[in-house]
Amino acid sequence: MGGKLSIDDNVHVVIVGGGFGGIAAAQQLKHHGVPFMLIDLLDAFHHNVAALRASVQSGFARQTFIPYKETFGTSFLQGRVVRIDTTAQFVLLDNGKEVRYSHLILCTGSDGPFPGKYNAVDSYQKAIEKYEDIVKEIQAADSVLVVGGGATGVEMAAELRTEYPTKKVILIHSREAIADPELLPCVREQAKQVLLEKGVELLLGQKVSNMNELEFSVTRKGTVVKTDKDEQFTVDLVICCAGNKVNSDAYRSSLGGCLAENGALKVNKHMQIEGFTNIYAVGDCANVNEPKMAYHAGLHAAVAVTNIMNSLSGKALTSYHTGNVTMLLAMGRDDGVGQFNGYKLPRFLVTKGKSQGLLLWKSWREMGQKSPS
Repeated sequence: MGGKLSIDDNVHVVIVGGGFGGIAAAQQLKHHGVPFMLIDLLDAFHHNVAALRASVQSGFARQTFIPYKETFGTSFLQGRVVRIDTTAQFVLLDNGKEVRYSHLILCTGSDGPFPGKYNAVDSYQKAIEKYEDIVKEIQAADSVLVVGGGATGVEMAAELRTEYPTKKVILIHSREAIADPELLPCVREQAKQVLLEKGVELLLGQKVSNMNELEFSVTRKGTVVKTDKDEQFTVDLVICCAGNKVNSDAYRSSLGGCLAENGALKVNKHMQIEGFTNIYAVGDCANVNEPKMAYHAGLHAAVAVTNIMNSLSGKALTSYHTGNVTMLLAMGRDDGVGQFNGYKLPRFLVTKGKSQGLLLWKSWREMGQKSPS
């Protein structure tokens, strides 16, 4: 669909959340000349695929934030959506501002501990400072414990040992197998081998039992860590990479009847929220049975925008179909494991395709801006 559509004056699409799905939807709407408003907590897109590298490498964080205003101008609004009125069709921000919509795309993503996530009403300059602060904390520590051995924890541990090969790095995970369960067993095993090759100590099948006593992302020499297997050891720094959850704050009170158990929104094959023809969910907040990934959020956004366009022009709606799992884990800048369309990839390909540049070029290109060198 290349040309501009004749748009009714009442059409105004609101996108809540400016992550990978949100910017993909916004760019497509902009291309088609459809009026929209993108709303996000931050004033810049956060390429959080590179967040862990930004927490170990000084000066890297500024490449991971891309200002919204330069790309979307007055079609961007910073703020926190606290309620959706589906009858009067507006979203309410925490400052009392109401933004009317004819169509709504929810891309609220997931929330989790820093440094993997950064979800706060803030300026990107403040966010960059926070990443520079954690670099200093890591540099001051001789030993680091990474809590959680999903994809984030695995990548964090690898980044730490790659950048600081003399530091003691321990990864603790409640299960025996690390990384995402959707990955092929041979890829998960390969991730484990890479960590061991890099010198990461693995405590598998164990949980930290004194989590509520620990301070995260701040160096405290001699911090005592206890496990549920009655083990005890000391580290200088604890980084939490566990406990990611769907970010449902914006819609939980208004769309409670459409929620899955994990807080994601139940959608049909057109990415429409159950019971609504003009509200879509995209990315982590859509209850689609597949890994939560930036790549999938972009695919969801394309379906949602196409269906908004098709509904305006009276065409049939398009459907979203899940495929075989494609997932790449950056194991520091010099290694990586992963699979494409259900097949294991050679490590050198993952390293070249993801680990070296972390796909930053793609986001800067999508936002139509030049990356700071």
